[in-house]
Amino acid sequence: MKDDNKTKKQLVHELTELRSQSAVLEKSESAEKYRSLVENIRDVIYELDSQGVVLYISPAIRDMLGYDSTEIVGKNFIELAHKDDLSSQTEWFSELRKGIESPYEYRVINKSGELKWARTKTRPIMEDGLFKGARGILIDVTEQRRAEEALRESEELFRSYLEYAPDGVCVSDLEGNFLYGNLKCEEIIGYRREELLGKNYLKLNILSENNRNKAVRLLQANMEGKSTGPNEIDLISKEGGLIPVEINTNVVQRMGQGIVLSFVRDITNRKRAEEELQQTLESLRKALSTTIQVMVSAVEIRDPYTAGHQIRSAGLARAISTDMGLPQEKIDGIRMAGSIHDIGKLSIPAEILSKPTKLTNSEFSLIKEHSQKGYEMLKEVESPWPLAEIVYQHHERMDGSGYPRNLKGDDIIMEARVLAVSDVVEAMASHRPYRPGLGIDKALEEIEKNKGTLYDNAVADTCLRLFREKGFQLEEARF
Repeated sequence: MKDDNKTKKQLVHELTELRSQSAVLEKSESAEKYRSLVENIRDVIYELDSQGVVLYISPAIRDMLGYDSTEIVGKNFIELAHKDDLSSQTEWFSELRKGIESPYEYRVINKSGELKWARTKTRPIMEDGLFKGARGILIDVTEQRRAEEALRESEELFRSYLEYAPDGVCVSDLEGNFLYGNLKCEEIIGYRREELLGKNYLKLNILSENNRNKAVRLLQANMEGKSTGPNEIDLISKEGGLIPVEINTNVVQRMGQGIVLSFVRDITNRKRAEEELQQTLESLRKALSTTIQVMVSAVEIRDPYTAGHQIRSAGLARAISTDMGLPQEKIDGIRMAGSIHDIGKLSIPAEILSKPTKLTNSEFSLIKEHSQKGYEMLKEVESPWPLAEIVYQHHERMDGSGYPRNLKGDDIIMEARVLAVSDVVEAMASHRPYRPGLGIDKALEEIEKNKGTLYDNAVADTCLRLFREKGFQLEEARF
């Protein structure tokens, strides 16, 4: 019985020893795992005493600052900070001593003298309300800081560009409320941006009624996500003057909300220049018209029997080209060329021009030269229209049977095709020294019979329609 009790006590003792050894082993294995984790983590783990002296720092400090752990342990943690951050570092440690945990970023200098940025997350160790030290983690945020700085510089550059851009740049929401305007906007409209912020530009006194309607249409397009422009609008400045501007708008997203980015260009000088140019052109047109009238008078003095022929031909040609829907520039050119299309006759002897009997072949050959002579007189004249070429071609025919160059089809410019028809109609309908007028009906028969052969189809049809359906009278044809 005593042996059994002894055996039991021995077993309990041995079991207790085994449990104790097992606990020690488990504790040892756990510590080894913790140590392995700490020493292989990328960020730096550290522990400080109550004075800030480093008790432990993980090997990752080498990758971060180039120091071995042994070079850091025993030093005060504050010594790692850049000299310009010592004050804030001391302040941070004072907060820790009070038991306040606070993240903190500061500059450090690595072993090579390179500036780095570090972020620390530190937890104070408190016992019975007393500060005993701290444990924390140190993270290298140098690249993040550089990226943030680059972004900040980029934003500053962009903001500076917007602020001092040569054109007005303003931002509004999709309801037309003003959010931002650069210095040029203030200069254009005369209001300080603070006077406009948060206000709806449709309700401000900066748009006339007509221009307000246009602005509403542009805003509606923006609300549909569409960009607009360029559009011209007159703004009313703070002083009450009208400022012509050209506006382009784009819809962009900011924090998930659509906003309107508008570029506003003051076109006052451009408008003034356009007006001055228009006035100059009008003066030149008047001067050219006067010159042409002198030429017309010279031809008619030389050939009184055809007085009015050029003017009536020009008037009919203008009516035909207008009814055909030709561009205004072509209409003006046809009118001008028509009024002097026989200027080449100045080179023909007056006795031939006024001869009351039928012309001989040699005399008619001289008459036919007037197209080329007219071209030679006009080819050096600067004009917005091809006057010389129209005069040169007005006796050409669509089938190539005309003169002086036997041009055909598309080789004949449209202005000359129109003048060819009006010239024939007026010449046949009017009196000539060698024959009485044949009348408008005979003239129209000639055009109808030879349209598509001698005369352009569209021009001929328009001429016939003017007289037969619209009641046009040749006497109405005026320059």
